[in-house]
Amino acid sequence: MNTQSPRVMTLVLAGILALVLTVTVGGIWTVLLAVNLTTSPAIPWAVAVMALLLWLLWRYLAGAGWPQRSSEVRRRLLRANRLPGRVFAWAVLAGVLAIVALAGLWPVLFQLAHVPARSLPGLSKYPAASVALVLLMASLVSSLAEEAAFRGYFLGLLERRLSRPVAVLIAAVAIAPGHALTQGFVWPTLLFYLFVDLMLGALASLTGSILPAIVVHCLGLLVFFTLVWPGDMLQRLAGRGGADVWLWIHSAQAIVFAALAVLAFIRLARLASAMKAAPLAYTAAKPASEGCGDAIQIQHT
Repeated sequence: MNTQSPRVMTLVLAGILALVLTVTVGGIWTVLLAVNLTTSPAIPWAVAVMALLLWLLWRYLAGAGWPQRSSEVRRRLLRANRLPGRVFAWAVLAGVLAIVALAGLWPVLFQLAHVPARSLPGLSKYPAASVALVLLMASLVSSLAEEAAFRGYFLGLLERRLSRPVAVLIAAVAIAPGHALTQGFVWPTLLFYLFVDLMLGALASLTGSILPAIVVHCLGLLVFFTLVWPGDMLQRLAGRGGADVWLWIHSAQAIVFAALAVLAFIRLARLASAMKAAPLAYTAAKPASEGCGDAIQIQHT
């Protein structure tokens, strides 16, 4: 018991630090955007400032900077490893299919349970280019910070001591307080984000890299920012006359694409197993974390 206590404390501390990092990065972006929209909304300077901060954060987590003795450890914990094209493509495909399923699940949950509408800043009065940059940066902020902290560092530490499914589940549960702080302590919303985090965790765990999860996470946020959440105010509870044909369409969408996503994940698992069984055939799997530029090219809580 005594020999296990330090290991458990290490995992608990890693989970807390991952949560603090994710929430802090999101908070910095929220403050920068609020100040930007208040003072000079026509010039999206907050995007440039946040891009610099994200680059510096990525560089440090990838091993750059002081102390040098922890450089290699940080690089390995980030798990920003390049993947063979086939594996990467199947990982992104599986994630995109899951996003389509989740895009159908959200309005179903909204109509069947009391899910608070997402409060998005009113950007319609700002220049289209500025809005596009803000939405892209908002997606990158959550994607990079959360994937690096939870699916990189924390999940990697968990997988050293626990089975893959248990590690993915714990990482998904550990980030739930962050979602609750920003989205509210409502069980349908927390259940929805649990599905999201399990999907992203599975991508990172199966491939041994956070790069596909970053791409899928970013794409998912863009889809929800532009297509799903703006329609929240138009939804009605099914028990209050809101049940219509769209409820059944969205339900079918969630079920069909969830099934397709499961099939894609099964295929991905086989490819990933083959990749790990024959590592010499995949010498291209070199860490991409030596520079943030590589990661950006491949590319709220």
